Amino acid sequence: MVSCHIKAMRVQAAYNKWASTYDAVPNKTRDLEARALQQVLAPLSFASVLEIGCGTGKNTDWLATRATKVTAVDFSAAMLEAAKAKVVNHNIAFQQADITTEWDFVTSPADLITCSLILEHVPNLDLVFQQASRALRSGGFFYVGELHPFKQYLGSQARFETETGRVKIEAFIHHASEYMAAARSNGLACVEFRELFDDEGQATTPPPNTGLAFSEAWLMHPRRARAKLNRTKSPGE
Repeated sequence: MVSCHIKAMRVQAAYNKWASTYDAVPNKTRDLEARALQQVLAPLSFASVLEIGCGTGKNTDWLATRATKVTAVDFSAAMLEAAKAKVVNHNIAFQQADITTEWDFVTSPADLITCSLILEHVPNLDLVFQQASRALRSGGFFYVGELHPFKQYLGSQARFETETGRVKIEAFIHHASEYMAAARSNGLACVEFRELFDDEGQATTPPPNTGLAFSEAWLMHPRRARAKLNRTKSPGE
């Protein structure tokens, strides 16, 4: 039986520890974000992909079936090892890197950059958006899928259970306006914005408890176009 002890842990150490059980336990936010990515990106064509925060490869395999080349990046060596064991496509290159520093692992511009469930662990959004803008080819897209700030307002953050208790991973709250400001200051425009709910969620109000998955997905483009904001539900609602 897991104790009620709660421990805070830094990002890299936490994901190294979580890697062995990450895919095995129910995680509504993880699964909802994977659906969101496929919904948002399905209409697009892309040859080269830079996947930031690949984790154990939950999105990597799908991206690899659509692209010629995928560079899958993560801060956690243990998460990368899990991804390599699970995803065996020959067009994937795995890379360990800290995306809060300059992205010197980028060797050529990407058609698509994806960033999934990691920005809650990053204090400075502007630096990430700056590096993403530089790494995109002209006409490319930057996808961001994150835990909705409403969930964070209710106290939710990335966490997992261990034999000695619950681990909460270092996290920061970013309001929707912060994403828009970071995009604008780095030459990116939002072309699509979706708020997604799991099957128990309510599309008209914030979820009443932290057991519901409630995520947001952004698609940005390096041209200053008029933003097109779409609010949709997840399938089945």
